[in-house]
This record gives sequence, C-alpha cells and structure tokens, in this order.
Amino acid sequence: MMGLVNRAPTGEELRQMEEWIEKAMKEGAFGISTGLKYLPGTYAQLDEIVALSKVAARHGGIYTSHLREEGLGLLEGVAEAIQIAELAGIPVVLTHHKAIGLKMWGSSVKTLAMVDSARNKGLDVMIDQYPYTASFTGISVLIPSWALEGHPVREFTKRCEDPILRDSIRKGIIFNLLNDRGGGDLRRIQFGSFDWKPELNGKTLYDWAILQGLAPNVENGADLVIEAQIHRGAGCIFHAISEEDVRRIMKHPQTMVASDGRLSQPGKDHPHPRAYGTFPRVLGHYVREENVLRLEEALFKMTGQPALRLGLKKRGFIRKGYYADLALFDPATVKDKSTFEAPHQYPEGIPFVLINGKVTVDKGVYQDVRAGKTLKKGK
Repeated sequence: MMGLVNRAPTGEELRQMEEWIEKAMKEGAFGISTGLKYLPGTYAQLDEIVALSKVAARHGGIYTSHLREEGLGLLEGVAEAIQIAELAGIPVVLTHHKAIGLKMWGSSVKTLAMVDSARNKGLDVMIDQYPYTASFTGISVLIPSWALEGHPVREFTKRCEDPILRDSIRKGIIFNLLNDRGGGDLRRIQFGSFDWKPELNGKTLYDWAILQGLAPNVENGADLVIEAQIHRGAGCIFHAISEEDVRRIMKHPQTMVASDGRLSQPGKDHPHPRAYGTFPRVLGHYVREENVLRLEEALFKMTGQPALRLGLKKRGFIRKGYYADLALFDPATVKDKSTFEAPHQYPEGIPFVLINGKVTVDKGVYQDVRAGKTLKKGK
C-alpha cells in the first residue's frame, strides 16, 4: 500500500490495511506474516504491526514473523515478536529461527529461554526452523536499509553516484560483512541466483574477487556487493549459522520443521539444498545418524504440530476420515542428497507419496499428478 517509503501509515492507510486483513481472514487466511528485515516490512513499527495483528487475532489467526534482526539484534527481534503476542493477543511463530553471525553463535540459549518465559506467562509462542547452517536471501541484506528506500535498484544506484553516500553505504556493508552474515570471510557468501553473472552461481564472493583480480577482503567485497545490487541484486547462500544452535533449536518442544525454501526449477540456478532436502535431512541425519531427535518427535514436528498450529482440519495425523496426505519412507535409508555444492538432487528412501489420497510418487517416480487443494482456515 505505502510503497518503499520509510514512514508510519496515516490513519486512513491503517484503516484500509485493517479492512484488507479483515476481508482476508473471512475468506480463509490463517493469519498475517511480516518480513521485518526486508523492504518495505523493515519500515513497519510496533504499533502498526500490533493494530493489524489484532484484526487477525479476532478471527483466530496467527502472526508469523521473519524477525527484524537475526544477527546482532536477534534478542531485540525476539523480544519484539513476543511483545506483539502480548499486546495483540495473538499466537506468534518465530519463523526459520536461527542466530546469524559468529558473534551471535550460542544465542539460541537466550532466545529459547525467552520463548519459555513467554509461554510460562500464558503467551502462545512457537518456532519453526530449517536444518542447515546456512540461510538464503538477497545480497541486499548486507546493505543498510536506508540506502534501498524508494527502490532497491533505481534509488540505490542514484545514492551510489554520490561519493559521500556511497562511502557511507560501503562502510555499512563492511560492518555487515564483518559482524553479520559475512563473518569476515567472503567464502561464506555463495551465489545462488545471479542473473547478471550466472556463471558465478554456486561460486562465492571470494571467487568473484579473485576473478576480478582483487584481494578477497571485506573492502573489495563491499564494492562487489554494490555492483551486484546496481545490476538488480542476487540471491545468496550465507554460511553463518552454528551447528550447535541448529541442534538446540531443533530439540525445543515448540519447534516445527519448515523448509523456508522457494520453488526451484530442477537444474536452474544454484538453490539452497533445503528446497530438496529439509525433511529427509531431519529424518536421515538428525534422527537416524545423530540421534538429536527421536523419530516420533521429528514426525510430529513435521506433521501434527504444524497442522495444529494452523488449525488445519483433518490433516496432520493418520486417522480414519482424515485426508490421506502420506509420505511413505524407509527409516533405515531415507536421506537428503542435495548439497551446497550440488543442490539439484532428490532425496532417497521415500518410495511413495500420497496427496489427498492420490498417489503422486510411485516407487520413487513422480506421476505427474496434481492432487493438491487450496487450504483455508477452518475448512
């Protein structure tokens, strides 16, 4: 509604947004979500989010949030989400929860304690997570949000033409490369979808610097980030999460498994392996090989728990009269094969899949059957 501008909504704008949410909830929406790290969500302040969340709450909806910060500001981001749960009276999901950046590794001890404290006070706070030590998002996440206001390419390019503004932007990127998703090492930033330079897909910011004849330091890395954004940006894999945090979050009883993966065309670009391997990775690696979870715990986190969270009717459990959404797997062989080096690989050990009672994968082969249905709240 408001475009890519950093300001609070007018009373009329807020009223119209409330009307839109009211209409959507009546039509079967499950709630509202925000991406407070990204444009334009980063410009939304607490009172605006609370007002809109209250509308969803009146209809039994939930609020799910990509936190405002997952790096240095992680604790404040979690606190904000919990505050929204309290002020709006709405269930909250901290989506794809993680602690980004070397300086924040181990912070899940504190964030999970915050979740437990909130729940002990009667607030309904839950988590979802993908089982990897790397995230995926636009390279613009390294750029100060003020530099992207108005338009993330056009207005950003104009600002970079001003030497003073460009220097300020560059310093902000260097800070993030050192303290946030970069960890001071350009090898931690891997290109996944780079339309301007597709030959770099799968390679790193370090590789790009070397190819350009540049020293692979954060200063040169910042200049390359600017060039990438001027040319419409890139999707990147950021290797910046601790394995200990992944396991700690995974074991929490309120954590559900979710891929956060976008639909990937097989063979195109260099996607995050979560698009292919999230659920078999939990079953094969974290259940069978590492014993982080018991099999029944993992299955509940993938099926019944999300169904209960969303209020799905007759789904999430194997019961008489329920829709037959079934994945038949072999606990002894199920495993993910997709990797950060070779992502376009399907998992093993899942011979049959049924959706709404129709066989869509038979003996490991997709049957070109489109049996899915649009799901709405309460239906």
